Amino acid sequence: MHLPRRPRLRLPLSALLAAACLTGIVSAPADADATSAGRDQDRALREQLEELVRSPGGPPGVIAVLRREGVSRVLRAGVADLESGRPIRPDDHTRIASTAKAFSGAVALGLVDRGALSLDDTIGRLLPSLPRKWRAVTLRQLLNHTSGLPDYTRSPEFLEILTADPRHHFDSRRLLDYVADEPLLFRPGSRYMYSNSDNIAVALMAEAATGKRYEQLLRGLVYRPLGLRDTSLPQGYELPEPYMHGYDVQPPNPPEDVSEVLSASGVWASGGIVSTPADLTRFIRGYAGGALISKATLREQRRWIDGASEPAGPGKNKAGAAIFRYSTRCGVVLGHTGNFPGYTQLIAATPDGRRSLTFSLTTQVNKETKPELLKELRDVEENFVCALLKD
Repeated sequence: MHLPRRPRLRLPLSALLAAACLTGIVSAPADADATSAGRDQDRALREQLEELVRSPGGPPGVIAVLRREGVSRVLRAGVADLESGRPIRPDDHTRIASTAKAFSGAVALGLVDRGALSLDDTIGRLLPSLPRKWRAVTLRQLLNHTSGLPDYTRSPEFLEILTADPRHHFDSRRLLDYVADEPLLFRPGSRYMYSNSDNIAVALMAEAATGKRYEQLLRGLVYRPLGLRDTSLPQGYELPEPYMHGYDVQPPNPPEDVSEVLSASGVWASGGIVSTPADLTRFIRGYAGGALISKATLREQRRWIDGASEPAGPGKNKAGAAIFRYSTRCGVVLGHTGNFPGYTQLIAATPDGRRSLTFSLTTQVNKETKPELLKELRDVEENFVCALLKD
């Protein structure tokens, strides 16, 4: 999600010098040869993270959590906070950006499983107050971004309000009002176009079908079943402690801390969730592995079409219902990416959920702002997927 930046804040030189690379690894006991090979692999992966931190416009910090066979390996570079110089930890909070769309998918598909929603339910049936010209759009089309809904985050009025007051408290359930006078951009189902409006509509449909608030549905259908204790959907701009600080990095200027610049109310179900690498690991293993839904609903979720997440994930991307298929040179993982001022995320797992990768950066990287860094990032992510999948 590309949103306007605030005027830069100058940081002292001491803050920049604090960005020395720090690393950490957790691994299981093994025989000598396997341990040696594992150390060599971890060293190579760690060097790639350090290279990302050193890259022009790169993140002050990055953390990757690889989990397989019940064992987590944590690799990191840079720092969580330029002022203190402390390393990033798996229990540090972070803005998960558009990976929150996978959470809205988990809610919607959970309700499909329970018969409260159908993938063929329409905006017209469940949300009759929205524009009549949108009424034929289905839940399936919202989940796989073939709805044609205009993206409210590109609305001049929305951007004007956000630029004047980045901490403005929006009515999250009225965000689609900013594009209510616009027609669909194409016939629903005819093409793919990633839109932040889609998952706002998904959450509103879930509320309409159940009479419960989206935040309550998240707790009952996602957080509790998967044991997510440090995940929430706030309305304000503050982050819970501890958190990894997010930065706007635009050389030659020093990094600007933008962790708490924007209110989460303006992105809500499309990108407002706050979580930790540890919780995101639990989530993607359950979500990608089908722990939350039946096999029949899982098959519907995995009807792949041409389309990439934003930013694009590793390898070749295909879109499903609130999940993406990343086909790499070493195999396939399923997941979601996201970007938000100060943060970039990738969560992915094997289709059985047994192996997973959570990858968090403390700066925003996408094709509009940093195309060269995104290419480098995708290469590194693919190398991490290979490390995850290879025996």
